[in-house]
Amino acid sequence: MSPVRLSQNSLANVARGTAVPDYDRSLVKPGIVHLGIGAFHRAHMAVYVDDLLAKDPSWGIVGASLRRPDTKDALEPQDGLYTIAVRDAAGTHPRVIGSILKVVDANTEREDLLALMADPAIRIVSLTVTEKGYCYEPATGELDQRHADIVHDLANPTAPKSAPGILVEALARRKAAGVAPFTVMSCDNLPSNGETARRIVTKFASLRDAELGAWVEQVAFPSTMVDRIVPATTDADRAEVTELIGAEDAWPIMTEPFTQWVIEDHFPSGRPAFENVGAQLVQDVEPFEHMKLRMLNGSHSTMAYSGYLGGYEYIAEVMGDPAYVKLVHGLMTEEAMPTLDMAGVDLGAYRDQLLDRFRNPALKHRTWQIAMDGSQKLPQRLLGTIRDRLKAGQSIDRLALGVAAWMRYVTGVAEDGSDIDVRDPHALKMHAIAADAGDDPDALFDGLVGMTEVFGTDLPENAAFRAAVVAHLERLFDKGARETVAAVAG
Repeated sequence: MSPVRLSQNSLANVARGTAVPDYDRSLVKPGIVHLGIGAFHRAHMAVYVDDLLAKDPSWGIVGASLRRPDTKDALEPQDGLYTIAVRDAAGTHPRVIGSILKVVDANTEREDLLALMADPAIRIVSLTVTEKGYCYEPATGELDQRHADIVHDLANPTAPKSAPGILVEALARRKAAGVAPFTVMSCDNLPSNGETARRIVTKFASLRDAELGAWVEQVAFPSTMVDRIVPATTDADRAEVTELIGAEDAWPIMTEPFTQWVIEDHFPSGRPAFENVGAQLVQDVEPFEHMKLRMLNGSHSTMAYSGYLGGYEYIAEVMGDPAYVKLVHGLMTEEAMPTLDMAGVDLGAYRDQLLDRFRNPALKHRTWQIAMDGSQKLPQRLLGTIRDRLKAGQSIDRLALGVAAWMRYVTGVAEDGSDIDVRDPHALKMHAIAADAGDDPDALFDGLVGMTEVFGTDLPENAAFRAAVVAHLERLFDKGARETVAAVAG
């Protein structure tokens, strides 16, 4: 007999040992709309909100899928319930989360979404739309006015497709109705993500209408720093969770024990008591953002590209190779940490904590998954650190290997000649560049570094940057990733 589907009706019958919501969900009302309701949000912010609903049920979440209805299709039959499964060496620990009241498909229910966002009860609109969802140029952080979705939304402002377009249309409706604006809270891995969101949204609003642009200037865009490793869910994960909870969950979320959320405390329209459930409320998030982007994310991307090329499927496997461990330890210690100004924070302890997290054997985090959308991630994760070190006349040897490994990866051809499934907004452009370059490292570097939307105009002209990256590219083509990593790690 097949197990019953997880839902409100079946919640009382989940297996003992499974944590379930400790509040009456029928009393929970929406106070937050979340754009981009993917795995990360459900492993992170939705858990924090779940922790506080027993004391304040006015902060339920309505999620919106902007691209595909997958999450809605999975959660709607489950009344928004899903399992978060925390994995460590001791096993898998399930908990059912109830903070998501419903999920809206923005493509087919756009009007419902916009009407909800215009409701005064919604005081926060949060986002995890990934770097590419901001429709910006990663090298500059400015709105890409040539982006197809932005062109569409400016021509069809009341039927928007993009996250900026949806935000501005909802804000325009609140303005017209005399309703105070909601707070826009980015939870994406962007430097100064609140300021980036502000820059993009206010620019779009001003392009729509100058008066609207001026009104949107008053909207609060607090910055945040978010951290939790969330691998993609597999069919094996679904089977394990079904066995653990005694009910079928179409889309459980697998994650690690560690979670961190640093939030700039600027919410004019009110906010939940996030500080009571483990979040850090601060006046300035930027130092924490830089620490995470440069140490965790920079290391992650370097391991993803060089590890995939070296034949490793999972990050924990990469961490089983002493040369890679030495490379990542050196990247953080020698190249990233000196660029950070974190008074009172033990960066060495943070580094060691990251290395332990990367080693978690129960966390099946694929190098290929982390490698996605590299053209959008490189500026924040590696290039900013490189710029700071070049300005100071310092070595970039390990950081440059991360860039070179990305360049080798996006050729789409693995070391054994098999195809790499490169997922990136610029995949076709990069494939054409790689095809023209062949196996010539100089030609590949010149072609890819010419993408000013990624590298800006300064790095292509920097001789030290070119020398370091090309040298690694030559070795990657000639000797392969594992030998290159071993040589650089020393």
